[in-house]
Amino acid sequence: MTLFSTEMVSKYHPDKYADQISDAVLTTILKDDPKAHVACECMVKDDVVILGGEITTTATPDYWEIVNSVATKLGYSVKEFRNYINTQSPQIQNAVDSDENVGAGDQGMMFGYATKGGKYYLPYGQEVAIDIIKAIEDDIRDNADSIFQGDAKTQVTTDVSVPGYEKPIDTILVSVCHKEGYTLEQVQDYVKALLEKKGIPQAKRLLLNPAGIWTIGGPTADCGLTGRKIVCDQYGGYAPVGGGAFSGKDPSKVDRSACYMARKIAVEMVKKYGFEECTVQLAYAIGVSEPVSVSAIGTKADNTTVDVGEEVRSSYNLTPGGIIKTLGLTELDYATIAGGNHMIQFV
Repeated sequence: MTLFSTEMVSKYHPDKYADQISDAVLTTILKDDPKAHVACECMVKDDVVILGGEITTTATPDYWEIVNSVATKLGYSVKEFRNYINTQSPQIQNAVDSDENVGAGDQGMMFGYATKGGKYYLPYGQEVAIDIIKAIEDDIRDNADSIFQGDAKTQVTTDVSVPGYEKPIDTILVSVCHKEGYTLEQVQDYVKALLEKKGIPQAKRLLLNPAGIWTIGGPTADCGLTGRKIVCDQYGGYAPVGGGAFSGKDPSKVDRSACYMARKIAVEMVKKYGFEECTVQLAYAIGVSEPVSVSAIGTKADNTTVDVGEEVRSSYNLTPGGIIKTLGLTELDYATIAGGNHMIQFV
């Protein structure tokens, strides 16, 4: 037996709250200025929201309106707002901008990963974790009598030594913030019934709100920061992730756009060759359009590997401009994507 755990958080989690604000700023700006350079960070604590970063754009966003809109959708309030955004360094902008092609907005390496099986082409335990969080969020949206407040985390432990896509589930852990007036037993029964209703597979062990009653969550309980959930955003610990977060960054910044592209490629290689899994790595130098390295390795059912790196390099436009065009990255609703796992967008 080899147990492996993964986790997922809800869109109401304070870090995800911050992510959604940063990406709401990005989405709003790109609607008016697709060539904008955006690096927007956010911190949330209690009813205070702080924005910082560097933005160069012809758009004139109402930052307060954007922040308040996201907070309202999540059921949070903002009483104090501080804005520390200035323009991008001209030394960086000159390296990135080009009339002919867009240079990479930063250096770094990005990973794409996909598995054979499942609706998301992600490992079984991670898919279950995503579905648990979706069940909680759906209950809040659709059920007027839901007892949930929103902030939630889950952890799913599976036996990855068992062959095949579906793995035995050893433990499901769910911690969810709930309304006042409920006993711990009532909360646990509610969660258990919801998991059964939504068809979540059974586990040997259920740990439901193991810390006890939880009625104070969100930014009141914890400070939230943009970019602190990069493993939840990507592969749940089953595969490497690059050093950069996604939210608040325009698509010239390859730590976002190239990761999306690497994920698309990994999924397509799994579909094309029937690999059990595929891992892609792209690496870039700031201001340079073409990647400095491309790696793509597929693993077959007999555990042998196939190097498809040359095929990937020759078959895809891996420049930032090419990636932006291929994936339509100036037209996405980034704020919605930021509420969950980003990789489920590319299947």
